[in-house]
Amino acid sequence: MRMLCAGAFGRNVRRVAPLSALLASVWLAGVPQSLAAERITGAGSSFAAPLYEAWSSDSVAKTGVQVNYQTIGSGAGQNQVLAGTVDFGASDAPMAPERLEKGKLLQFPTAIGGIVVIVNVPGVPEGRLKLTGPVLAGLYDGSIAVWNDPRIAALNPELTLPDLPVAPLHRADGSGTTYVFTDYLSQVAPQWKENVGRGTSVAWPIGAGARGNDGIASYVRNTRGSVGYVEYAYAERNHMPTVQLQNRAGEFVVPTADSFAKAADSAEWTDDTLTASLCNTEGQGAWPIVTTTYALVPRASLAKPHGKAVSRFFSWGLTEGEAESRKLDYVPIPARIRDAVLQRLNSDAKP
Repeated sequence: MRMLCAGAFGRNVRRVAPLSALLASVWLAGVPQSLAAERITGAGSSFAAPLYEAWSSDSVAKTGVQVNYQTIGSGAGQNQVLAGTVDFGASDAPMAPERLEKGKLLQFPTAIGGIVVIVNVPGVPEGRLKLTGPVLAGLYDGSIAVWNDPRIAALNPELTLPDLPVAPLHRADGSGTTYVFTDYLSQVAPQWKENVGRGTSVAWPIGAGARGNDGIASYVRNTRGSVGYVEYAYAERNHMPTVQLQNRAGEFVVPTADSFAKAADSAEWTDDTLTASLCNTEGQGAWPIVTTTYALVPRASLAKPHGKAVSRFFSWGLTEGEAESRKLDYVPIPARIRDAVLQRLNSDAKP
């Protein structure tokens, strides 16, 4: 895995690290090391699953908390936490304010990552295929049906493209990854915005469906001519060829942790909701499909033992777990946003 390159984002993290450490210590001090780990359950985003699994594995000794995380998709994760069947939900699409208020939930960001386009196009060297947003939308609405279509060929004059049907694949489950992907297509392709739009589930014009990022990766790996979208860690783990995408600055960009961080650097965060739109940002070298993943926790639970365990887990992950985030090519959330999250967890945990 590639490590996150140092930059303005990293400098911000180091500058405020002492405050973050102080806030996190409220929860991490005095964890009973001799007791068996307290088990909590979470469910939702497959985008966030590699990170939460890694945090759980590494944090048990420090926090006394072990997480059983179910990868069921962002939409189902939101529903599960609203129903009270899990201790926390996870979603790449922020929950609507009215649902948050009705469910009395605390929502906060935990990490930033990239959504990449993976392909199985015989004869095309890995990482060499270039696409624009409108062309990508054409692959998914059926207006571009073969890989040697003139619109693709014009972007890739040095490649020999096969006369092979395009087989687009999308998520079959309610998915925050789908929300971000279709949000991007809606921003770059007016016909997509008008005819399909964005959502955790949409009425796809064409294509087959698969469940979870793993399902998409498996299908594309085994299907000639296919194209899909997954969180970057799944593409890396499955050694899947990714495409270069043209960003808002007109550059063709390779997906890396560095290009995700450049997108995060240019994003504007809303302080009251701790949300941000990272798609199609203006930064030079920025990958155009980037998202924040969010955790959802019942506010009333945070003053109770199970809720305090949830707080310890995320407080550790957002501070001590940053190194693991970078190993998996996620980008830590901005330092001031992280501190706001820790303060809200601490405040809501008081009876």
